[in-house]
Amino acid sequence: MHGLGNDFVILDARDQSLTIAPGLAKSLADRRTGIGCDQLILLEPSTKADLRMRIWNHDGGEVQSCGNASRCVVALTGAKSLETGGGIVHGSTLDGSVEVSLGQPKFAWDEVPITYPMDTDAVPMGWGPLERPMALSVGNPHLVFFVEDVEAIDLVRVGPSIEHDPAFPERINVNVAEVRNGELLLRTWERGAGLTLACGTGACATAVAAIKSKRVHSPVKVVMPGGTLTVAWQPGGEVRMIGAASHVFRGEIDLEALGA
Repeated sequence: MHGLGNDFVILDARDQSLTIAPGLAKSLADRRTGIGCDQLILLEPSTKADLRMRIWNHDGGEVQSCGNASRCVVALTGAKSLETGGGIVHGSTLDGSVEVSLGQPKFAWDEVPITYPMDTDAVPMGWGPLERPMALSVGNPHLVFFVEDVEAIDLVRVGPSIEHDPAFPERINVNVAEVRNGELLLRTWERGAGLTLACGTGACATAVAAIKSKRVHSPVKVVMPGGTLTVAWQPGGEVRMIGAASHVFRGEIDLEALGA
């Protein structure tokens, strides 16, 4: 499945358990020798929600949250609640689109997390043309940079150095955004996946940062290379995101043949 081009391999282990090691996740995600995806998703039983959703990035690392994957899982299974490493995600279908609520964003430096105390509204750091971003967590950690021209930033060059900066002990997702006509143009470098066509949590984090800094009003459209999401948030409330979720194909794979 994919959400605006951000694609996923989804394995359903609710009736038959499956162990995913980092090597297996990386092998499945490989676009030449595996199935190919940005993230691998595993569905498991849950005692807290309709099901549990676990997420591995393209590099084999397990992460806590994924907004686009959450919409895909809600569309696929009809689940109203998902247990994730980043908290409980609530979802529903709406006239062909899917809405998910990612909970309340967190702004404290140790909740993002950042290695040492600092102002998360304007992080006192810079990397080339990018400086003083807002840092926050929407189930996973994000930096949001507001720039004059989102296409002028070479994320492929600068993204890895920000992602792996020692200031971010769990690494970090990097968003560059431009405000245009009341909307947000967004490009995201995702930790463990690189430059993707769309990032659901990145759209949510960027919308929250723009609303909090009074650059835009809620709800706001977030336009990414893969398509558009609508994000709503009011201070003190939960982040809600609406967008498409698309099924591509269903199949079988011999996991032993991967040799992972």
